[in-house]
Amino acid sequence: MPEANEIVMRRFVEEVINEGHYSALPDLVHPNYVYRSPDQELRGADALKDLFTAYRAGLPDLKTSIDDLVVSGDKVVISITLTGTHEGDLMGIPATGKKLKIHGMVLSRFEEGKIIEEWEILDMLSMFQQLGVVSLPS
Repeated sequence: MPEANEIVMRRFVEEVINEGHYSALPDLVHPNYVYRSPDQELRGADALKDLFTAYRAGLPDLKTSIDDLVVSGDKVVISITLTGTHEGDLMGIPATGKKLKIHGMVLSRFEEGKIIEEWEILDMLSMFQQLGVVSLPS
């Protein structure tokens, strides 16, 4: 089963996040799917689709690469790098035209061959610095 979970995870990143093929969600995400990050909790594939649609509106060329992947039992952990150009509204920030590179980690738990729970941490401070909306004291 661990190999199958890795395949599902890689498909999720490539097909859903990178290519925007949200029709693949029912094959990859459990009906009781829950997404958690420090600032929000989403339930179900439709909420996940809305999240990615919002990100893609701000970063139309959004790409996620898997830098590392670890499988342990019913869990898969990925270290990721997101890249994209800020060409639209993103989290209330108007387009800047700036290129972004954001690092993060995602822990996914699988049930019945599908992702049922995810915990995601992205380096949002770095993103806001790259957008020029936050600066650190010198």
